[in-house]
Amino acid sequence: MIELVSAQRCVRCDICVKVCPTNVFDLGPDGVPVIARQDDCQTCFMCEAYCPTDALFVAPLSGPAPEGSDYRDEAVMVDQGRFGEYRRWIGWGKGRTAGSRLDTNHIFTARLRP
Repeated sequence: MIELVSAQRCVRCDICVKVCPTNVFDLGPDGVPVIARQDDCQTCFMCEAYCPTDALFVAPLSGPAPEGSDYRDEAVMVDQGRFGEYRRWIGWGKGRTAGSRLDTNHIFTARLRP
C-alpha cells in the first residue's frame, strides 16, 4: 500500500496521479501529490514504477502500515534504499537520469517534448 510521497524528491510531474488505477492521489497546493484515499490503494506499485525520481514508496502490505512502522518513516526508507525499489526489481529505467530527457520512462519523456 502507498505509504510515502517524498516532497524533496518529487518534481511535480503528476505521473503518479495519472497512472494510479484507483485515484489514490490528489495534487497538493504546491503541486506535490498527496495520498488522499490510501484505503483505495490496490498495492499495484504502478505509481512507484512510473515515478521518474523515485519519490514514492509503496509498502508490500495489503493495508496501511501501523503507526510507528518504519514503512511510514521517510528517513528510514531512504537509508534502506526503499524508494524506487520496485522499479529496480522489475528492471525499469536502468541507467536513467531521473527527471531528464535521458529518462526511459516513456510517459515522463513524452511530457518533456515540445
